Amino acid sequence: MRNLMILLTSLALTPVVALAAEPLGAEDFDRYTQGKTLFYGFDGTAYGVERYLPGRRVIWSFLDGRCQEGNWYEEAGQICFLYEDRSDPQCWSFELTPKGLSARFRNDPEATELYESGDVDEEMLCLGPDVGV
Repeated sequence: MRNLMILLTSLALTPVVALAAEPLGAEDFDRYTQGKTLFYGFDGTAYGVERYLPGRRVIWSFLDGRCQEGNWYEEAGQICFLYEDRSDPQCWSFELTPKGLSARFRNDPEATELYESGDVDEEMLCLGPDVGV
């Protein structure tokens, strides 16, 4: 009976281990994202959208109509984004799950985790620059 319990426990844990995703490197990340516009969610709500362009260029928006252009690169196993209005890179570890991408900020288990939102019926909206009097 003890051996049967060990076997059943082992079989129950096997799919969890097999489904553990590895962080994506630059080539796999580029292959998955290039040419796409992906919406991301956080904690059950919409968080932002990013358009992935050739040459590792991106356009990001927090869904407020203001868009930031930037580029991305791989560093220390993370995908880092450098946007036109920031001097500090924003680095994330990305994993491909059965539901799409998930991203953890600075590869920190306690940090923000975003996930790709599927079937979003919206377009990325980028308004023009602010104009004043």
